[in-house]
Amino acid sequence: MKQNEKIYVTMTDKFLSGWGMAAGKINKLIFECDTWEEAQIVEENAKNRSDMKNISITDKKPYYTPKKYYAQLKDKNEYPKWYEKRAFEER
Repeated sequence: MKQNEKIYVTMTDKFLSGWGMAAGKINKLIFECDTWEEAQIVEENAKNRSDMKNISITDKKPYYTPKKYYAQLKDKNEYPKWYEKRAFEER
């Protein structure tokens, strides 16, 4: 991997799909990460949430056709909790 390349964690938000900004569409979240380790933290956090499914990590920036998907690119400045280890584990 080259320096400054990003890793992406993608997922389907079951709760927000089909209404609001995603009316009639599938709501996809794309989290931009700086390292594989960071991506694995985001992936694990997504797996600990019942509203997320189809979770995957890729080194290619994902594209989703706007006709079918409402895709949102997120980062640690916007959603910092997602980048914290065990942020959504049940305690």
